[in-house]
Amino acid sequence: MQERLLTVKNVSKRYTEGSVDTQVLNAVNLDVFKGEQLAIVGTSGSGKSTLLHIMGTLDRPSSGQVTLLGEDLYELTSKRQSQIRNQDLGFIYQFHHLLPEFTALENVAMPALIQGVNRELAHQEARTLLERVGLGHRLSHAPSEMSGGERQRTAIARALINKPKLVLADEPTGNLDASSGEAVYELIQELATQFGTAFVVVTHDTKLAARMDRQLQMKDGFLLSPDEDKFKSEAS
Repeated sequence: MQERLLTVKNVSKRYTEGSVDTQVLNAVNLDVFKGEQLAIVGTSGSGKSTLLHIMGTLDRPSSGQVTLLGEDLYELTSKRQSQIRNQDLGFIYQFHHLLPEFTALENVAMPALIQGVNRELAHQEARTLLERVGLGHRLSHAPSEMSGGERQRTAIARALINKPKLVLADEPTGNLDASSGEAVYELIQELATQFGTAFVVVTHDTKLAARMDRQLQMKDGFLLSPDEDKFKSEAS
């Protein structure tokens, strides 16, 4: 029996600007299991990125509950939430968000240094991860000196440096060409198997989503179970 890692229960999100209310999420329920690769697909504006941010404590729900290993994330102090983001969660973004003034090695080591890991050990682990993602020859390169695919692989290594239980990826291939995007997804699958880390990936690309363990669809703020035959046919 699969072990639950993260649970989203009746989560809704509404933004209010002046007299205008915009409902982004509608009573979303979701279980994420240890080690699984879950894809959430949907068009732009469907609410999938908002859900991901709430799962990662980067945005607060208007109502509902999010628990990580039984711990209610929105009953915690800001300090404890920060600790969880650093220790238990990894983040991969479409535009990678690497720090331009630091090398690939320094970018990947940063979360470990924030956690208090010795600099030498942090750099050693960062070097190992960069070699693992095929970037051993780019350790001293700044983001501006790397291709889009290389920057995204660096971001994946950074997300894994503290051995998180869950990695949340927001359109991780949306800014890449088809070849680089395919390589990134293959790397996610391989690393999930190797490290036992769960991945939740939001994307608009159903062909790539079909390669994950499980797929769900976000539509108008509702989380739906898509027709599996649709995914299979589009992936073939």
